[in-house]
Amino acid sequence: QVQLVESGGASVQAGGSLKLSCAASGFTFSTYCMRWYRQAPGKEREGVASINTYGDTNYADSVKGRFTISKDNAKNTLYLQMDNLKPDDTAMYYCAAGVCELFVAYGEGTLNWGRGTQVTVSS
Repeated sequence: QVQLVESGGASVQAGGSLKLSCAASGFTFSTYCMRWYRQAPGKEREGVASINTYGDTNYADSVKGRFTISKDNAKNTLYLQMDNLKPDDTAMYYCAAGVCELFVAYGEGTLNWGRGTQVTVSS
């Protein structure tokens, strides 16, 4: 009964900023690893950013220095702050959650997924 609901997607101009949110329920938020993925039409799904139970973060090279992942355990909410957006950032963005040890051992097949929120960046 894990539920993940993304919000905050919008259409913005290149160079602009957005902050995505992922509201989580149905599990102990603080014990899960959380990730953001994105997928554009015709392209493979790409891991964007991750955060573990200790707050350690990782980013794809394509977004490093521009995006920041964070979480608020008290609010059961994951965030993705996106700055200096580029047209190549246009995609559906998905929140994903899973038991950290299982994800590390077995990969993204262990994750639960939200339905996504659309980000469109125009020139």
